[in-house]
Amino acid sequence: MRAAPFGSWYWLGLGLGLLLAIESGVVSAKRFLRCELARKLLDQHGFERSLLSNWICLLEHESDLDTGRITNNPNGSRNYGLFQINGRFCQEGRRGGICNAKCEDFLDENLRESVTCPKRIQTSDGFRHWAGWQRYCRNAQNLPNLKVICGI
Repeated sequence: MRAAPFGSWYWLGLGLGLLLAIESGVVSAKRFLRCELARKLLDQHGFERSLLSNWICLLEHESDLDTGRITNNPNGSRNYGLFQINGRFCQEGRRGGICNAKCEDFLDENLRESVTCPKRIQTSDGFRHWAGWQRYCRNAQNLPNLKVICGI
């Protein structure tokens, strides 16, 4: 009798992992390419062209363009998704926080729920809530030239 290529523990683990993913409500995460994301933010989500390089720089340094990123901060809070929205702006498991959003909704690749909150934060406070922008993108010389790189 020949042994199965994968043990029963593998299949059990895989099944449990899929079940947890479905139960958690996380549909799917994605790591975007720079130009792909820039076009999506501009064309589908109404981001201002004049701020697009700031947003792309911020996203590259905050989440590495990964919608599924969750960061645990030293103060015990968490940042969620592509825009690394801090937990004070959302609530785990249900809508709440300053943006009246469910934190887990920021992890989805379709970005529908993910873009409203960061645009609201940026409109009221600028980019100061994002350490990645403060450290790497504040100086305009460090911003990607999306016109040259992506033709945008």
